Parts: sequence; C-alpha cells; structure tokens
Amino acid sequence: MKQQDQQNSQNEEANFTADIVHFDRMIEHANGGVHYPLHPSTQYTYNCVADLISVFQGKSKGNSPYSRQGTPTTAVLEAKLAKIEGGIGAVAFATGMGAIAATFLTLVKAGDHIVVSEHLFGNTASFFNTLEDLGIKITRVNATSVENVRAAIKQSTRIVFVETVANPGTQVPDLALIGDLCAQQSIVYVVDNTILSAYLFKPKVVKASLVIHSLTKSAAGQGQVLGGVVIDTGLFDWQNYPNIFVNYQKGDASKWGLQQIRKKGLRDMGATLSSQAAHQISLGLETLAIRMQRTSATALTVARFLQQHPKVAKVYYPMLENHPAHQQSCELFKAGSWLFSFELVDADQCLDFVDKLKVFIKATGLGDTRSLIIPVAHTIFWEMGAKKRQSMQISDGMLRVSIGLEESDCLLADLQQALS
Repeated sequence: MKQQDQQNSQNEEANFTADIVHFDRMIEHANGGVHYPLHPSTQYTYNCVADLISVFQGKSKGNSPYSRQGTPTTAVLEAKLAKIEGGIGAVAFATGMGAIAATFLTLVKAGDHIVVSEHLFGNTASFFNTLEDLGIKITRVNATSVENVRAAIKQSTRIVFVETVANPGTQVPDLALIGDLCAQQSIVYVVDNTILSAYLFKPKVVKASLVIHSLTKSAAGQGQVLGGVVIDTGLFDWQNYPNIFVNYQKGDASKWGLQQIRKKGLRDMGATLSSQAAHQISLGLETLAIRMQRTSATALTVARFLQQHPKVAKVYYPMLENHPAHQQSCELFKAGSWLFSFELVDADQCLDFVDKLKVFIKATGLGDTRSLIIPVAHTIFWEMGAKKRQSMQISDGMLRVSIGLEESDCLLADLQQALS
C-alpha cells in the first residue's frame, strides 16, 4: 500500500503542469472551450425556488446565489489550487492579505491564543498587531526551532502560523517538527506558502492544516493581478475545534473550517476575488512550474555571484551552503524560489547602488516576470521602527530582490556595473 501511495505521488509530480493545463477542459461547460469561461454575473438564478433555498441554507451544492461568496469561475480556480496543493478544498480572496485576515478573524475569538513566527512579511506582522487590539493573544517566536514554539503553546492556543521562507530574511521555520507538534496537540497549523508555491513545496507534507498563498506572486506570476487563497489539506479534524459556529456543524466535518472561512470571510467581510482576476490567475498557473524552475536557477546563480563579490557583506538565500537552513531546505524544497536579500559592505551606499541599476526595477512587488529590488528598511519595514527591525535581523542596508525571467548574464552584468 505504501509503495502504491509513493507511486501515485510520483505520478502527480510528473504530471504537475499537464494536470493544470488540461484541468479546465475536463469540466463540462458550454461551447467546448479549452479554458473555462468567465462568469462575471453578480447573481445566479435557479429554476425552482426550493433549489435556491437549499443552496442558500447549505443543504445542497450549487452556484452561490450572490457572487460575493464566489462565482463558477472562482470555483474552478479554487478546485485547481486545491488539487495542486493536495487539498480537499479552497476559498479564493481578492488579495493574500484578504485570505490571511479572513482566516484568523473567522477562526479565533477574544481570549484565544496564536503562536506566530517573529520573521513575518511586514503587512502580516502588522495584521497580528491589529488582532491583539481585538483581544486575541499573540506570541511571536523564532520558529526556526520547534522548541521555541513548544514553549509558547498554552491551553488556549488555537493556531500556529509560519511562512515557508521569510520575507526578506529568508529564515526557514522548523517546518516538519512544528507540524508534528501541532498534530499531537490538535492545533491548527497554518503555513503561508506564497514564495515557494505548490511546485517547489507542499506544506501538507509537514502536516499543515491550512495553506495560504498570495496568488499575486508565484501563482499569477506577471505582476498584473491581485489574489489570495486558503486551502484545506484535509489533515485537521474540525470536529475537535471549539470555534466552529453551530450552523456550520453539519454534513462532512472535514469541510467545516473552509465553510466558516467562506461564510464569515467572504459573505460577511467581502474580500471577493473577481471572475476576471480568477481567470488571469488560472492562466498564470499554467506556466508556474516553468517559471519557478527558471527563477530559482537564476536566483541561485545571482546569489552565488553576490556572495563572492568583495563589496557584498552577506547574502540571504536558503540554497546557499552557508544558510542556517540549507540542509532542511534541500530536503524539503525542490529549489529556492525567486526571493533573496543581501547587504553591501558599505551600507551607506545601498541607495546609490540601487539607483545605478538599469535592468532591476525599483519596485515593492514580488514574483513578477521582471526582476525587482527594494531597500527594505526604508520602505516595507520602515513603519516598524529601528528596534523591531533589529530584532528581525533587518539591517538598514538590506536589499530585497525578486528575480524575474531575464537571462542570468543580463542580471549579472547589471549588478557588476552598479557595484563597480
């Protein structure tokens, strides 16, 4: 049986892109288009009012009568994303932050406790500050060691949250051992897999309960559309979770968590992904594997070049041999993805250096087809203040890079001329 499961897993990996590009035409729809059609309507009708009522009350499946909870187009994207992450279902949102906010605001309440990595994307870290103002207890730990997470867990702990690779410092949590710990203690384990994507790593392997993506980055991949998603891996028993509303404790218990996120997160909060955006993201997914292979290889080449340059003090990238999580990253990830950071020997020169670059674009986005660079302390982490940045190991001279699809020689030449 174990050998058969392993064979099935290998087949899934071998057919990763084939499954995505042929997904739409396997779903019955009008006119036989190879892509599932756009459904921009804001409301959907039923031939019989009893059917409408049944869907409204959650007794039967069907198009949501009102598209704030999704459309046929977003439903296809959700099914596609759930499949490539090995999940049982997904809920799409207008942005990655919309997905994060909806997940936590619907699953926790005042007095509950959450353990989060202290190395988080700036806006995510800011969101947890807001949760504290609402009476939710937050403990921030260095999640690179499971013992720090274990020490922080209380009886009231409901969720542990980490990012697979931290932005911008590239710290990697003790992913597998944290997953074991959460499984043992029936705690929801939420993993943000935005940077790596399902192609490079599936958090289900480390027993994640929920997987979150900002679809704007790796998934869509072209810097043209915003989106987010929450995917349920099917590993968590929602019957044991104390915060599921009574109205949602019906039918298949494995769907209770996602149903609450959809109802409370989309219906009540309204961070709805449009059909147009869902269609663009679906198209981006078709080239996901190719883009992640290319950008990961280029990122490693550029990171190694910078590591050897006399004017560069330090480079942060998990696939470099001197990275603290190098061994774990090689064991878990297919490659390192497009994100890395570095510091110049003379930090005072970092802004002048950025201005000298001609190919790298000075922009705050990530996962674009174009290579991007930004000084971190002066921009996306400026609001935190110097003391907080220091605790997160973000120096005033740190530069964050998102590698695009350009040839590596082109990028190396640009860096060389700016450094010299």
